[in-house]
Amino acid sequence: MAKNPTESKIAKGTEEREKSAPDTGQPLLGRVSRRSFLSHIGAAGIAATTPVFASVSAPAPPDAKEAPPTDGVQGAVPVSLRINGREHNLKLDPRTTLLDCLRENLNMPGTKKGCDHGQCGACTVHVNGRRVNSCLTFAVMHSMDEITTIEGIGQPDHLHPMQAAFVEHDGYQCGYCTSGQIMSAVALLKEPVGPTDEDVKQAMYGNICRCGAYPNIIAAVQSARKQA
Repeated sequence: MAKNPTESKIAKGTEEREKSAPDTGQPLLGRVSRRSFLSHIGAAGIAATTPVFASVSAPAPPDAKEAPPTDGVQGAVPVSLRINGREHNLKLDPRTTLLDCLRENLNMPGTKKGCDHGQCGACTVHVNGRRVNSCLTFAVMHSMDEITTIEGIGQPDHLHPMQAAFVEHDGYQCGYCTSGQIMSAVALLKEPVGPTDEDVKQAMYGNICRCGAYPNIIAAVQSARKQA
């Protein structure tokens, strides 16, 4: 069926106007243009992500660290210790044990760190002539005391009689507990301990030898007692 010439002209004119009209993103004749559709999609995406970016703030600058003290120890206090007849002036953390002070601050490793709970006796030293577990006492508590360690008992060229007795009776194996054993045994010489081996065993019960050299240790102590 032939089209009405008038309708054909109107349709042709409408197509030409649609082709020549600028794409403004607005609906044309009830339809959504491609640019309008993409613009809406982009706007929706930006709106969805804006709260996320807004919630991400710039990282806060790191807190300024407090400058360390000039002596390198936070809260250090001055301590004067008399050890093996020599005066030592130190600055220590007040929580430093006498054991750690001897080993770490004064380079006296003869006193051993064993259990660190006062149960093995490896850290035994003398404070005013009495045996003390140095792991259980703070260094700052002994500024007026006379402290003696294994280094102050004797030297290889001049052994204490108790040290010589340990060598003679083979009172050690691995040697780790030996310094504590000797320190306790030397203090025992001035204590009211009975004459029997059982008495010595009871007096030395705070010193543990994991190698099991107890018979030889008792023999060494008894030998040194006879010479005292």
